[in-house]
Amino acid sequence: MCAASWLLTNGHCHVGECRRPGRIGGVSTATASYKGHRYPVEIINHCVWLYFRFPLSFREVEELMLVRGVVVSYETIRRWCAKFGQAYANQLRRRRPRPGDKWHLDEVFVKINGITGYLWRAVDQHGNVLDVLVQSRRNAKAAKRFFRKLLKGLRYVPRVLVTDKLASYQPAHRAVMPSVAHRRSRYLNNRAENSHQPTRQRERAMKRFTSPGHAQRFLSAFSGISPHFRPRRHLLSATGWRHEMADRFTVWNQITGATTTAA
Repeated sequence: MCAASWLLTNGHCHVGECRRPGRIGGVSTATASYKGHRYPVEIINHCVWLYFRFPLSFREVEELMLVRGVVVSYETIRRWCAKFGQAYANQLRRRRPRPGDKWHLDEVFVKINGITGYLWRAVDQHGNVLDVLVQSRRNAKAAKRFFRKLLKGLRYVPRVLVTDKLASYQPAHRAVMPSVAHRRSRYLNNRAENSHQPTRQRERAMKRFTSPGHAQRFLSAFSGISPHFRPRRHLLSATGWRHEMADRFTVWNQITGATTTAA
């Protein structure tokens, strides 16, 4: 049975029976190369989706795949997530509409091997995650670095910045984006504070991060993939939600080079 059918049924997938990835309708995919991987792309992208979409460990993803009749080790899944997770996230960011012009910035404590670090996050007024950065400080230098990373990645200047009353934001704002309005309030920044919740849930499931580099790599991919499959459900009817998810899975299959389509 082909992996395309495997994703829609509970049958067994025999490696090598599916068409090799790399081109969709004659157009080359822009994701990382699948060359040298003996598993078809449908299995690879499904494992990556499971890991970044749900609070699962690599061993739990391995078990879920075994139920489907696919024998793959958790170490292989870990390598797939490390190789393809960021590539998929980058493609999803390129596909999304331009974010809003109102940026909410916030930082939270992150314990890494007993050492306190800081996770800086920016979201727009619609809750879309713009970028994340793990740093060891939350001083003015760290704030400037985060501001510059935002501008480099998004390549446009917002209309207004909303932050809490952390003093580090003011010198960073004057140095990097002096023409942008800056609002400081502990009550206006709930949008950014709420966006930390999925990260906290995942951090608990992972028993915390092992290093700053591990945290940055995971959160950079996680913040690009997970929100793609989290539409604002409370604003959609059941039918509207199903159509929205079908569209999002279509985009996912396109950027990963899969041959399956959402049912």
